[in-house]
Amino acid sequence: MYILVLCSTFMLKYVAGTSRSKVQLAYWCTLIFLFVFVAFRFEVGCDWTGYLNQYRVYGSVPFEALAQQAEPLWVGMFSLQTLWDLDYPWINVASSVIFFAGAHVMARRQPNPLAFLVLLFPVLIINLPMSGIRQGAAVGVMFIAFMAFVDRALVRFVALVFISAALHSSAIVFMLLAPLVSGKYSRARLSLAVILALPGAFFLSGSDEAGVAAGRYINTGVDAAGAIFRVGTLGLSGLYFGWFLRRKWEQNFQNDFKLAMIGSFMMVAALFLVPVSSVIADRLAYYLIPIQMMILARIPYFQWRRNRQLHTVFPYALLFLMFVVWTSFSGLFDQCYRPYQTWILGYPEMVRAFF
Repeated sequence: MYILVLCSTFMLKYVAGTSRSKVQLAYWCTLIFLFVFVAFRFEVGCDWTGYLNQYRVYGSVPFEALAQQAEPLWVGMFSLQTLWDLDYPWINVASSVIFFAGAHVMARRQPNPLAFLVLLFPVLIINLPMSGIRQGAAVGVMFIAFMAFVDRALVRFVALVFISAALHSSAIVFMLLAPLVSGKYSRARLSLAVILALPGAFFLSGSDEAGVAAGRYINTGVDAAGAIFRVGTLGLSGLYFGWFLRRKWEQNFQNDFKLAMIGSFMMVAALFLVPVSSVIADRLAYYLIPIQMMILARIPYFQWRRNRQLHTVFPYALLFLMFVVWTSFSGLFDQCYRPYQTWILGYPEMVRAFF
């Protein structure tokens, strides 16, 4: 099922070619299909039971107590769900709306929105809105925050990062990018921004959320399954950008060059977090995948002296190979994602019978 979906999206992207009208039509068809495929799944995803427990616990939290929660927007979604008497699976629909709305905001700013969306499926979409829906919702907001970064809209960027962190506290780390929002990219400006960010980094490192993360994931033997492959692919993409695309990008796409450049630095830096905590590296990696796919989707838009087809096809081939190996040999994938089921045709009888 999953390989079929991946092959279908890749094929649709190939058939659409460079025709603007075909790309737009294929994009909307793919966006709607992936939303339905993700939002209306049933008992699919590694965190299905975990979020069911949150539904039972957070659903009883009164609205006046939300300010005391570390992630008030996320808890508030369950409170609202209980108030409206909606069954548990609707939280997947709500988080998918946030994720795909954010993905659309970023996709429509790309030369080929279909390529960007298709590349998101094998790693980001499968792992977050189809499983880790809390961070999936947070990443959905960060899609929009990255576009605010490109627009040099400091207030909007800061507000969106706070909203994302209210869904998943790990997103607060991107507040360290605030000094870089305005102005053009330069090494001097990057160095100054790092210096300005140090007080914020010190504050974040002493926060309750950082203490909890350190206690859970650093030197505890807790590892993220597949993190080395996801973070490794991310790091390779960052190196690829620096080696092959940096100058081309600066000449052709000046508006979001700063985001691509800083994102590539963070992708490589994530590799060095893996020995410390693969979980923390993996959490950070998910936020950077939108920038990674923005970079990979732009490859056909550059001039290449040689091996143009190799550069263009390589990202799709790499992701396809990684996805096929993962889905074919991972016992965790079998446990979490198979068989694919949906409640879109059986609700509410099937869901209520289960609960």
